[in-house]
Amino acid sequence: MSKQSILFAAFLFCLGGLLHAQKADPEGDKVIGLWLTGSKKAHIQITRYGDKYGGKIVWLRDPNEASGKPKLDSKNPDEKSRKATMLGLNNLLGFKHYGKGKYEDGTIYDPENGKTYSCNMTLEGDVLKVRGYIGISLIGRTEVWTRVKQ
Repeated sequence: MSKQSILFAAFLFCLGGLLHAQKADPEGDKVIGLWLTGSKKAHIQITRYGDKYGGKIVWLRDPNEASGKPKLDSKNPDEKSRKATMLGLNNLLGFKHYGKGKYEDGTIYDPENGKTYSCNMTLEGDVLKVRGYIGISLIGRTEVWTRVKQ
């Protein structure tokens, strides 16, 4: 096989992967939208990127410090990230849809303690059960989020 044939085959393989990654998933896309966290302190906007889902903080009940300045990601273990504002912070990453309302293999970042946890989500109508855990899912905590009607 010639070098050009190998390069062409590799190109087609990569192109196929990109097209597959962008393929619509109407069932999985049901999670897309605005969600009120269980603590009612934030709204998280969940979107799809490629074949994965993620979310960011778009509203905070208390967006500012007592000084009037915007809240920062002050507990982030990465010192450079501590200057980022909480609004706009990506806190859900890498979720894959596995059918029947199951979203797995993602992570959730908790800006209140600066820790990132493995995370699974289960969609049941306008309720999203978000389970963060360390190690195995049995050792964790579930928070119930509700869809914000827009």
